[in-house]
Amino acid sequence: MKSDQLNELCKKLHLSHLPESINSITDDFYSKEEWLISLLESEINCRRELKKARLYKQSKIPTKKSLEDYEWHSQIMLPNPNTKEELTSLSFIRQKENAVFVGTPGTGKTHLACALGYMATQAEIETRFWRVPELVTNLEYQWRNNTLETFKKSFTRVKLIILDEMGYVPFTKEGAELLFQLISDWYENKSIIITSNLEFSQWNKVFIDPRLTAALVDRLIHHAHILSFTGESFRLKNSLSKTKYQK
Repeated sequence: MKSDQLNELCKKLHLSHLPESINSITDDFYSKEEWLISLLESEINCRRELKKARLYKQSKIPTKKSLEDYEWHSQIMLPNPNTKEELTSLSFIRQKENAVFVGTPGTGKTHLACALGYMATQAEIETRFWRVPELVTNLEYQWRNNTLETFKKSFTRVKLIILDEMGYVPFTKEGAELLFQLISDWYENKSIIITSNLEFSQWNKVFIDPRLTAALVDRLIHHAHILSFTGESFRLKNSLSKTKYQK
């Protein structure tokens, strides 16, 4: 009976996790105030963990990656000695800077982008992951259905956007212009991580219009950390090693 009353009171006070915490809090305190503080801290911690889980789910990051098992191999060219710290501390997000990972497929670009995205959600930073071809297709759909402005508003609270696989598929003129407009809206308002297998000089193959390409690159590389990934594909190397082992 008392537990029902407690649950009802906690519900009214929006302390929904507190009843579950009572049994986990020991009585080894000097005062009732300390016990209450511990109970309220437990409520806050539960809320934070649920928020982190919600932010990660909303981010749409395809696979949970961690920086703990990420290999900063010697063929990742960093623009300056502080780049790694600026990325892993997430200070680049607070400063609304971008990160562009360019280079050979299978060398860890997407892994690093996803790991940073996951870390951002755990720091309670709202994040979104999009594969660029899917984003452009979605933009074209929203434009045709007169819902583009509503779609843009869905990024209002987002602070980090991960755009994966820039350059894998050429865009239509309409798609390229819509993507340019969206990135222009985000310019100096949000942080963007982009992965691409193409050097900037080859982005004309994707965007077709040289002037639009130049304007887009200009916005992306301003306040950006540009990392160059070289070497052999990890996926290819692992596949070949498995084949060799099976023989």
